[in-house]
Amino acid sequence: MDNRPIGIFDSGLGGLTALKALRQLMPQEDFIYFGDTGRVPYGARSPQTLRRFAAEDVRFLQSHNVKMIVAACGTISSILSSEPPAGLAVPFSGVVKAAADAACRATRSGRIGVIGTSATIRSGSYARLIKQKLPQAQVVARACPLFVPLVENGYIDRDNPVTEMVARDYLRAFAEQKPDTLILGCTHYPLIAPLLGRIMGEGVTLIDPGRETAQSVKEYLLSHELQSDEKTSRTRYFVSADTEDFDEIAARFLGRPLECAVEHVDVDDLCR
Repeated sequence: MDNRPIGIFDSGLGGLTALKALRQLMPQEDFIYFGDTGRVPYGARSPQTLRRFAAEDVRFLQSHNVKMIVAACGTISSILSSEPPAGLAVPFSGVVKAAADAACRATRSGRIGVIGTSATIRSGSYARLIKQKLPQAQVVARACPLFVPLVENGYIDRDNPVTEMVARDYLRAFAEQKPDTLILGCTHYPLIAPLLGRIMGEGVTLIDPGRETAQSVKEYLLSHELQSDEKTSRTRYFVSADTEDFDEIAARFLGRPLECAVEHVDVDDLCR
Protein backbone atom coordinates (compact mmCIF):
# COMPACT_ATOMS: atom_id res chain seq x y z
CA MET A 1 0.00 0.00 0.00
CA ASP A 2 1.14 3.54 -0.75
CA ASN A 3 -0.86 6.55 0.43
CA ARG A 4 1.14 9.18 -1.43
CA PRO A 5 -0.87 11.20 -3.99
CA ILE A 6 -0.94 10.70 -7.75
CA GLY A 7 0.34 13.71 -9.69
CA ILE A 8 -1.44 14.89 -12.85
CA PHE A 9 -0.41 17.71 -15.16
CA ASP A 10 -1.75 19.39 -18.27
CA SER A 11 -1.18 22.61 -20.15
CA GLY A 12 -4.45 23.91 -18.76
CA LEU A 13 -7.83 22.41 -17.96
CA GLY A 14 -8.25 19.48 -20.34
CA GLY A 15 -6.50 17.12 -17.96
CA LEU A 16 -9.40 17.55 -15.56
CA THR A 17 -11.34 15.05 -17.70
CA ALA A 18 -8.63 12.50 -16.88
CA LEU A 19 -8.72 13.50 -13.20
CA LYS A 20 -12.48 12.97 -13.18
CA ALA A 21 -12.07 9.46 -14.61
CA LEU A 22 -9.27 8.65 -12.16
CA ARG A 23 -11.32 9.75 -9.17
CA GLN A 24 -14.30 7.71 -10.32
CA LEU A 25 -12.19 4.56 -10.66
CA MET A 26 -10.06 5.14 -7.55
CA PRO A 27 -12.08 7.13 -5.01
CA GLN A 28 -9.66 6.25 -2.21
CA GLU A 29 -6.64 7.92 -3.87
CA ASP A 30 -5.28 11.43 -3.26
CA PHE A 31 -4.43 13.59 -6.28
CA ILE A 32 -2.44 16.70 -7.07
CA TYR A 33 -3.48 18.46 -10.26
CA PHE A 34 -1.23 21.02 -11.94
CA GLY A 35 -2.55 23.08 -14.84
CA ASP A 36 0.21 25.09 -16.52
CA THR A 37 -2.24 27.83 -17.46
CA GLY A 38 0.48 30.48 -17.48
CA ARG A 39 2.06 28.88 -20.55
CA VAL A 40 -1.01 27.53 -22.35
CA PRO A 41 -1.43 26.56 -25.16
CA TYR A 42 1.07 23.74 -25.55
CA GLY A 43 -0.37 22.63 -28.89
CA ALA A 44 1.59 25.07 -31.05
CA ARG A 45 4.95 24.74 -29.24
CA SER A 46 8.11 23.09 -30.57
CA PRO A 47 9.08 19.58 -29.37
CA GLN A 48 12.13 21.05 -27.60
CA THR A 49 9.99 23.55 -25.67
CA LEU A 50 7.45 20.88 -24.78
CA ARG A 51 10.14 18.58 -23.39
CA ARG A 52 11.43 21.42 -21.22
CA PHE A 53 7.93 22.25 -19.97
CA ALA A 54 7.28 18.58 -19.20
CA ALA A 55 10.50 18.29 -17.20
CA GLU A 56 9.57 21.39 -15.18
CA ASP A 57 6.01 20.15 -14.58
CA VAL A 58 7.35 16.78 -13.45
CA ARG A 59 9.82 18.45 -11.10
CA PHE A 60 7.00 20.45 -9.51
CA LEU A 61 4.85 17.38 -8.93
CA GLN A 62 7.77 15.38 -7.54
CA SER A 63 8.33 18.15 -5.01
CA HIS A 64 4.96 17.08 -3.55
CA ASN A 65 6.11 13.48 -3.03
CA VAL A 66 3.79 11.87 -5.58
CA LYS A 67 3.93 8.12 -6.22
CA MET A 68 3.09 8.33 -9.93
CA ILE A 69 2.76 11.03 -12.57
CA VAL A 70 0.16 11.18 -15.33
CA ALA A 71 0.65 13.54 -18.26
CA ALA A 72 -3.05 14.18 -18.88
CA CYS A 73 -2.22 16.16 -21.99
CA GLY A 74 -2.39 14.71 -25.48
CA THR A 75 0.26 17.11 -26.77
CA ILE A 76 2.85 16.28 -24.09
CA SER A 77 2.04 12.57 -24.22
CA SER A 78 2.50 12.45 -27.98
CA ILE A 79 5.89 14.15 -27.77
CA LEU A 80 6.99 11.83 -24.93
CA SER A 81 5.44 8.64 -26.34
CA SER A 82 8.85 7.12 -27.06
CA GLU A 83 10.91 8.83 -24.34
CA PRO A 84 9.85 9.70 -20.76
CA PRO A 85 10.39 13.23 -19.42
CA ALA A 86 13.75 14.23 -17.99
CA GLY A 87 14.24 13.97 -14.24
CA LEU A 88 11.57 11.34 -13.71
CA ALA A 89 11.91 9.42 -10.42
CA VAL A 90 8.48 7.73 -10.20
CA PRO A 91 6.27 5.69 -12.58
CA PHE A 92 4.90 7.75 -15.48
CA SER A 93 1.92 7.44 -17.81
CA GLY A 94 0.80 9.53 -20.74
CA VAL A 95 -2.60 9.31 -22.43
CA VAL A 96 -1.51 8.32 -25.94
CA LYS A 97 -0.66 4.63 -25.55
CA ALA A 98 -3.79 3.75 -23.59
CA ALA A 99 -5.98 5.48 -26.19
CA ALA A 100 -4.16 3.88 -29.14
CA ASP A 101 -4.52 0.43 -27.57
CA ALA A 102 -8.24 1.04 -26.94
CA ALA A 103 -8.75 2.11 -30.57
CA CYS A 104 -7.07 -1.07 -31.80
CA ARG A 105 -9.42 -3.14 -29.64
CA ALA A 106 -12.50 -1.21 -30.72
CA THR A 107 -12.07 -1.00 -34.49
CA ARG A 108 -13.83 -3.55 -36.68
CA SER A 109 -12.77 -2.22 -40.07
CA GLY A 110 -9.22 -1.15 -39.24
CA ARG A 111 -10.08 2.45 -40.21
CA ILE A 112 -9.21 4.77 -37.31
CA GLY A 113 -9.45 8.55 -37.15
CA VAL A 114 -7.44 10.77 -34.82
CA ILE A 115 -8.12 14.38 -33.85
CA GLY A 116 -5.82 16.46 -31.67
CA THR A 117 -3.75 19.62 -31.36
CA SER A 118 -1.33 20.59 -34.11
CA ALA A 119 1.66 19.29 -32.11
CA THR A 120 -0.05 15.96 -31.43
CA ILE A 121 -0.89 15.39 -35.07
CA ARG A 122 2.57 16.49 -36.27
CA SER A 123 4.20 13.99 -33.91
CA GLY A 124 2.54 11.03 -35.64
CA SER A 125 2.52 9.22 -32.29
CA TYR A 126 -0.97 7.75 -32.55
CA ALA A 127 -0.43 6.38 -36.04
CA ARG A 128 2.92 4.88 -35.00
CA LEU A 129 1.49 3.09 -31.94
CA ILE A 130 -1.59 1.89 -33.82
CA LYS A 131 0.53 0.49 -36.66
CA GLN A 132 2.64 -1.43 -34.14
CA LYS A 133 -0.46 -3.30 -33.00
CA LEU A 134 -2.43 -3.30 -36.27
CA PRO A 135 -0.02 -3.03 -39.21
CA GLN A 136 -2.92 -3.12 -41.66
CA ALA A 137 -4.78 -0.24 -40.00
CA GLN A 138 -5.68 2.86 -42.01
CA VAL A 139 -5.12 5.94 -39.84
CA VAL A 140 -6.23 9.44 -40.83
CA ALA A 141 -5.37 12.34 -38.49
CA ARG A 142 -6.70 15.90 -38.37
CA ALA A 143 -5.51 18.84 -36.26
CA CYS A 144 -8.39 20.67 -34.57
CA PRO A 145 -6.77 23.70 -32.85
CA LEU A 146 -9.99 25.65 -32.31
CA PHE A 147 -11.60 23.00 -30.11
CA VAL A 148 -9.51 23.89 -27.02
CA PRO A 149 -10.52 27.59 -26.82
CA LEU A 150 -14.14 26.68 -27.64
CA VAL A 151 -14.27 24.17 -24.79
CA GLU A 152 -12.54 26.45 -22.29
CA ASN A 153 -14.96 29.24 -23.12
CA GLY A 154 -17.99 27.04 -22.52
CA TYR A 155 -19.07 26.28 -26.10
CA ILE A 156 -19.75 22.65 -25.23
CA ASP A 157 -23.50 22.09 -25.67
CA ARG A 158 -24.45 19.24 -27.96
CA ASP A 159 -26.21 21.67 -30.30
CA ASN A 160 -23.92 24.69 -29.99
CA PRO A 161 -23.97 26.24 -33.49
CA VAL A 162 -20.45 27.70 -33.32
CA THR A 163 -18.76 24.49 -32.20
CA GLU A 164 -20.86 22.45 -34.64
CA MET A 165 -19.80 24.64 -37.57
CA VAL A 166 -16.12 24.24 -36.65
CA ALA A 167 -16.48 20.52 -35.99
CA ARG A 168 -18.20 19.82 -39.29
CA ASP A 169 -15.37 21.57 -41.11
CA TYR A 170 -12.69 19.58 -39.24
CA LEU A 171 -14.45 16.21 -39.45
CA ARG A 172 -14.92 16.55 -43.20
CA ALA A 173 -11.39 15.11 -43.37
CA PHE A 174 -12.89 11.69 -42.54
CA ALA A 175 -15.67 11.73 -45.16
CA GLU A 176 -13.80 9.48 -47.58
CA GLN A 177 -12.15 7.10 -45.11
CA LYS A 178 -15.28 6.63 -42.97
CA PRO A 179 -13.55 5.40 -39.78
CA ASP A 180 -15.46 3.25 -37.33
CA THR A 181 -13.30 4.54 -34.44
CA LEU A 182 -12.26 8.10 -33.60
CA ILE A 183 -9.62 8.94 -31.00
CA LEU A 184 -10.31 12.20 -29.16
CA GLY A 185 -6.59 12.95 -28.97
CA CYS A 186 -6.83 15.91 -26.61
CA THR A 187 -8.28 15.70 -23.11
CA HIS A 188 -10.45 18.76 -23.80
CA TYR A 189 -12.38 16.96 -26.52
CA PRO A 190 -14.48 14.57 -24.37
CA LEU A 191 -16.51 17.61 -23.27
CA ILE A 192 -17.85 17.91 -26.81
CA ALA A 193 -18.04 14.15 -27.42
CA PRO A 194 -21.88 14.17 -27.79
CA LEU A 195 -21.62 16.77 -30.56
CA LEU A 196 -18.74 14.96 -32.27
CA GLY A 197 -20.55 11.64 -32.04
CA ARG A 198 -23.67 13.10 -33.61
CA ILE A 199 -21.66 14.47 -36.54
CA MET A 200 -19.65 11.28 -37.06
CA GLY A 201 -22.83 9.20 -36.99
CA GLU A 202 -23.96 5.93 -35.46
CA GLY A 203 -21.53 3.07 -35.35
CA VAL A 204 -18.45 5.23 -34.71
CA THR A 205 -16.74 4.53 -31.39
CA LEU A 206 -15.21 7.57 -29.68
CA ILE A 207 -12.09 6.87 -27.64
CA ASP A 208 -11.64 9.04 -24.53
CA PRO A 209 -7.90 9.08 -23.64
CA GLY A 210 -8.53 10.15 -20.04
CA ARG A 211 -10.89 7.29 -19.33
CA GLU A 212 -8.60 4.72 -20.96
CA THR A 213 -5.57 6.07 -19.09
CA ALA A 214 -7.42 5.97 -15.77
CA GLN A 215 -8.08 2.26 -16.25
CA SER A 216 -4.43 1.69 -17.17
CA VAL A 217 -3.21 3.59 -14.08
CA LYS A 218 -5.52 1.62 -11.81
CA GLU A 219 -4.22 -1.67 -13.18
CA TYR A 220 -0.62 -0.53 -12.74
CA LEU A 221 -1.12 0.50 -9.12
CA LEU A 222 -2.86 -2.76 -8.28
CA SER A 223 -0.22 -4.92 -9.96
CA HIS A 224 2.60 -3.07 -8.16
CA GLU A 225 0.78 -2.84 -4.81
CA LEU A 226 0.87 0.95 -4.88
CA GLN A 227 -2.82 1.58 -4.25
CA SER A 228 -3.95 3.60 -1.25
CA ASP A 229 -5.85 2.11 1.68
CA GLU A 230 -7.26 5.45 2.87
CA LYS A 231 -11.02 5.73 3.47
CA THR A 232 -11.27 9.27 2.11
CA SER A 233 -9.45 11.17 -0.59
CA ARG A 234 -8.22 14.70 -1.19
CA THR A 235 -7.39 16.63 -4.35
CA ARG A 236 -5.24 19.76 -4.48
CA TYR A 237 -5.26 22.07 -7.50
CA PHE A 238 -2.39 24.25 -8.70
CA VAL A 239 -2.25 26.60 -11.69
CA SER A 240 0.51 28.84 -13.04
CA ALA A 241 -1.76 31.76 -14.04
CA ASP A 242 -4.56 33.65 -12.33
CA THR A 243 -6.72 31.40 -10.14
CA GLU A 244 -9.77 33.66 -10.39
CA ASP A 245 -11.72 31.90 -13.17
CA PHE A 246 -10.34 28.41 -12.64
CA ASP A 247 -13.03 27.31 -10.18
CA GLU A 248 -15.93 27.97 -12.53
CA ILE A 249 -14.35 26.39 -15.59
CA ALA A 250 -12.95 23.43 -13.65
CA ALA A 251 -16.39 22.68 -12.23
CA ARG A 252 -17.64 22.40 -15.81
CA PHE A 253 -14.95 19.81 -16.58
CA LEU A 254 -15.42 17.83 -13.35
CA GLY A 255 -19.18 18.01 -13.22
CA ARG A 256 -19.14 19.37 -9.66
CA PRO A 257 -17.72 22.34 -7.68
CA LEU A 258 -14.15 22.19 -6.44
CA GLU A 259 -13.79 21.04 -2.85
CA CYS A 260 -10.88 23.36 -1.99
CA ALA A 261 -9.23 26.62 -3.00
CA VAL A 262 -6.96 26.68 -6.07
CA GLU A 263 -3.28 27.40 -5.35
CA HIS A 264 -0.96 29.49 -7.51
CA VAL A 265 2.48 28.51 -8.79
CA ASP A 266 4.77 31.15 -10.29
CA VAL A 267 6.02 30.27 -13.78
CA ASP A 268 9.44 31.66 -12.87
CA ASP A 269 9.66 29.14 -10.02
CA LEU A 270 9.00 26.31 -12.46
CA CYS A 271 11.94 27.37 -14.60
CA ARG A 272 14.46 27.42 -11.75
